[in-house]
Amino acid sequence: MLNTPVALIAFRRPQFTERVLQAIGRVQPRTMLVFADGPRPGNAGDIEACRATRALVDGLDWDCEVLKQYSDVNLGCGRGPATAIDWIFSQVPEAIILEDDCLPDPSFFHFCEEMLERYRNDERVMHIGGSTYQRGTLPVPYSYFFSCFNGAWGWATWRRAWKFFDLSVKRWPLLRDTTWLTDILEDKKAVGIWAKEFAEAYNRGGEVGYWDHQWTFACWANSGLSVRPNRNLVSNIGCCENATNTLSAADPRANLPAGEMTFPLIHPPMVLQNRELDRRFLKEVVFAFAGGAESRRRRLLQVISRWAPASAKEAYRGLISSFRPT
Repeated sequence: MLNTPVALIAFRRPQFTERVLQAIGRVQPRTMLVFADGPRPGNAGDIEACRATRALVDGLDWDCEVLKQYSDVNLGCGRGPATAIDWIFSQVPEAIILEDDCLPDPSFFHFCEEMLERYRNDERVMHIGGSTYQRGTLPVPYSYFFSCFNGAWGWATWRRAWKFFDLSVKRWPLLRDTTWLTDILEDKKAVGIWAKEFAEAYNRGGEVGYWDHQWTFACWANSGLSVRPNRNLVSNIGCCENATNTLSAADPRANLPAGEMTFPLIHPPMVLQNRELDRRFLKEVVFAFAGGAESRRRRLLQVISRWAPASAKEAYRGLISSFRPT
């Protein structure tokens, strides 16, 4: 059995949640934490879908402690996961965290568990990621490397790191006009991408449809590094028309194969950022996504989620999911 607590953040997609729970069941964690968001107002289909998703948790077939936190109201894609993770670390000091569309290879759990133990007291390390968002094995002679980028499609961290998280990034004005982002990212275009996300979260008091950029802010503002594996250990199976932020299976990050980590792990000799691989990540993943149709779909969806009447949202979603650049 796995000693490290595993947390699942779910909503209304039982078909994906069932597959992720099956993957978790293969390693049988002693402690499971489950947070489920509530149905969206005006969306009758959510009520049954949320009920079916939660019912899956009652069918766990191994002996473990199960802690549940179910929301009666819909908190959304920003405040929902942030609230979930706050609750998780009010219960346990460290955890492996999965959302309901992140399907891990079994080795992902053991990789995270070993990393959580090894860097538990090393405050330079704030995040352990399971996704590379790239195919194949990365050109590094170790099992993992240290990066400034985190990524939340299967990850782990400690309460000691999450305490710096702030959904509304109140410290953004203190850093906005400095060279802070340039020093981290070394690229003007990349600076513009993250500055926009931080500014939006700050200007709207955290009421945005994302939380992961604010977690990145917390890590960067505290000079935190992320452990990233040399191969992708988690596959995102939720990139489809009823997703919230990633609307299409054409997203280049969708359904990337989850590989198996080789043990025993080969550890880097020093805790230093691999800038070469981070530059490659910017070019092959960040810029490819930020400049493509998926980015425009995501922005359009955020607009309709905030402003469109409930009765029209599903129709708008269909239009956006079929959008193709000309």
